[in-house]
Amino acid sequence: MRDFPLESIHPQAFKAAEASYCADEQGKYWEMHNRLFANQKELGVKDLPKHAEALGMDVTKFQQCLESSKYAARIRKDLTEGQKLGITGTPGFFLGVADPNGTEVKVLRQIKGAQPWAAFQGAIDSLLAEQK
Repeated sequence: MRDFPLESIHPQAFKAAEASYCADEQGKYWEMHNRLFANQKELGVKDLPKHAEALGMDVTKFQQCLESSKYAARIRKDLTEGQKLGITGTPGFFLGVADPNGTEVKVLRQIKGAQPWAAFQGAIDSLLAEQK
């Protein structure tokens, strides 16, 4: 999974992505991630500490992390890599095969947007058939 906050249509998405990493420092990445997606109208800088509090986090530590922007470069790197790979929106998925060392993946298919399971199943079945 990579971050791809589309600031042009979601101005608060970038800081929300940072909030998830700050929550991860307290073992709450997925809890924050899921909470932010469930409350997309409450992603302002003033809202984020409220989410941390609701998750039982140390709000002072969370706020300090958020204000430091220490995860911004990581998120910008994900954005840049996604753009190079042709990602234009979320969600976006790549299917492929790992090299024998398991260090790299050769991308064989891309699935754009929220698709039904059948789209994934068809793409996976096709890739498996090609590998035989």
